Amino acid sequence: MEEVGRNCSFFEYNDEIVIIDMGIQFPEEETPGVDWIIPNTSYLEKKKKNIRALLITHGHYDHFGAIPYVLERLGNPPIYGTRLIREIIKKRLSEMPNVPKMRFIEIKSRDKVKLSENFTAEFFGVSHTVPDTTGVALHTPAGIMVHFADFRLDYDQEDTVQNLQEFERLSNLGVHTLFLDSTNADFSGHSVSERIVEANLEASFREAKGRIILSTFSSMITRMAEIVKIAEKLGRKVVINGRSMKDNLEIARNLGYIKYKPGTLIQVEEINKYKDDKILILSTGAQGQENSGLMRIANSEHKHIHIKLGDTVMFSSSVIPGNERGVQTLKDNFTRQGAIVITNNDLDIHSSGHAPGDDLAMVAKICKPKFIIPIHGFYFKRAANIQNMKQIGIGKERIVLMDNGQVAELGKNSVAITDKTVDAFYVMVDGLGIGDVQEVVLRDRRMLSQDGIFVVIAAVDSKTGQVKGSPDIISRGFIYLKESHELLAHTRHLVKRVVEESTNKMHPINYTHVRDNVRERLGSFLFQKTNRRPMVLPVIIEV
Repeated sequence: MEEVGRNCSFFEYNDEIVIIDMGIQFPEEETPGVDWIIPNTSYLEKKKKNIRALLITHGHYDHFGAIPYVLERLGNPPIYGTRLIREIIKKRLSEMPNVPKMRFIEIKSRDKVKLSENFTAEFFGVSHTVPDTTGVALHTPAGIMVHFADFRLDYDQEDTVQNLQEFERLSNLGVHTLFLDSTNADFSGHSVSERIVEANLEASFREAKGRIILSTFSSMITRMAEIVKIAEKLGRKVVINGRSMKDNLEIARNLGYIKYKPGTLIQVEEINKYKDDKILILSTGAQGQENSGLMRIANSEHKHIHIKLGDTVMFSSSVIPGNERGVQTLKDNFTRQGAIVITNNDLDIHSSGHAPGDDLAMVAKICKPKFIIPIHGFYFKRAANIQNMKQIGIGKERIVLMDNGQVAELGKNSVAITDKTVDAFYVMVDGLGIGDVQEVVLRDRRMLSQDGIFVVIAAVDSKTGQVKGSPDIISRGFIYLKESHELLAHTRHLVKRVVEESTNKMHPINYTHVRDNVRERLGSFLFQKTNRRPMVLPVIIEV
């Protein structure tokens, strides 16, 4: 809740805990240098002996990506999921050092599994942008809790009727609380069918005169299957640009979710052997990620792919909130280089995997829950379900809006938010470090990125407290030293004065006190002169 990603919730009864999903969140502008943000598992770590199961609903990183970072901390609990999830997680774990071997229990839609004395999970299929997505009906002492994962209603897909029948079957069992995906709750109407997207993609491919460079999420296996099928139909060779996309494509093909003839996929080194109108490049990086395959193409940094006049660049994805600037930069760079840019705003070449308001209301109408807890999305989006449910007669009093870290007590006929909370603040992954990047570190990084760093080095006589010689100054990202002689002269004079005032009648000299005084006085002086606050780093050398 409160963001896109970092999906994780858990149910606890006596000494038994069942977790649903363990996802990552993409870093934001406010978290420079951070690789991922993951759920805070401190409460669960204290009770790891009580964890009976970790249920993974589908193979998107925002629902399983944190597993390598928390698996050992949680006592390596059994993981339940479909075969596609198993292979994707297995591949991810193989890339991580010192991760314990996972205990994976494969399930299928309509399986019913007893997890513990008090919890039984029943899995049901839902339509999403990745195959094998399942919702969970969790049988508990208080009633049946239905977690819908990420889903949409695609009325042109064969399994939609079966899914609706499955929802009705759950309704007949009696649903206590419906945990409902709210990513698109503030939009009215129904989901765009994937068949419409496929038809629009084919029409766009036919119109393209040169190469097609198409970017989408590497985990959108259903979309990738459509794209490869159309390219093969139109005689275009497919180049995959991006390691994660290559991995997922290989996994999906091995499991039979994507099929193509030998020779359809070619290596990027072979791209110049074919005419431009016979090439389709399928790339990662639709969100404008800094080092992604698409960004390297846009910045002319790719070894084999360079934009040509007449290339068509297509974005078959929506923009995750917070990534707007990066995506805009991509579009600008491609357009400047003469490419034709097509996005979902121009044509329906993307269908969200998240149901809009009218579809959410339909699902709730079929399931007939006593209560609804909106999940997956900002507060505004979750609150939009109040209006969505009003049209089917579910009053506001039956919709419970929770915040991250809040604890709800579920009785047989009640849902009440308690005064208890669990830690839910960001845990950031930076390289091999997990949780060691705190707010103070981020503040330093933001300061460095905005106003730079100013280092002053002074040698101090340990007997007299006097500064020997002239202090050295290093500036990065703050001022250009060669053009700031007057400011530097005043700075050196100030540093000498502050050091000598701080060491006056001090034996022995407290160098921490001296550094703090220099940092404070110099920081104020530089702000007064430049209206900027660089990170001031005083280095005092005892001689």
